[in-house]
Amino acid sequence: MATMRAYKHPNPEDLILERLLYALSDPVRMEIVRHLAGVHEASCGELDGGRPKSSMSHHFRVLRDAGLVHTRNVGTTHMNSLRSEMLDERFPGLLACILRQH
Repeated sequence: MATMRAYKHPNPEDLILERLLYALSDPVRMEIVRHLAGVHEASCGELDGGRPKSSMSHHFRVLRDAGLVHTRNVGTTHMNSLRSEMLDERFPGLLACILRQH
């Protein structure tokens, strides 16, 4: 049985503000971040809003590469969480400010 590969996540010191803002500029990705801000963790299925898997894979990769989301494998399920503490250490108050906007 093949094991699922672990995802790469940037270290806090490697986060780039422009990449983070780019990731948040897409309404679908912003919706994912808002949802994750209100829960401990959510599966990709809970966050896809009925959108195609290929499209969602792209959105999750952009969010992971920006450092916003952490994805871990639980069996065949991908569980996602917002990297709130790490983001707040790197860019104090930024995430809270962004999440207050509608």
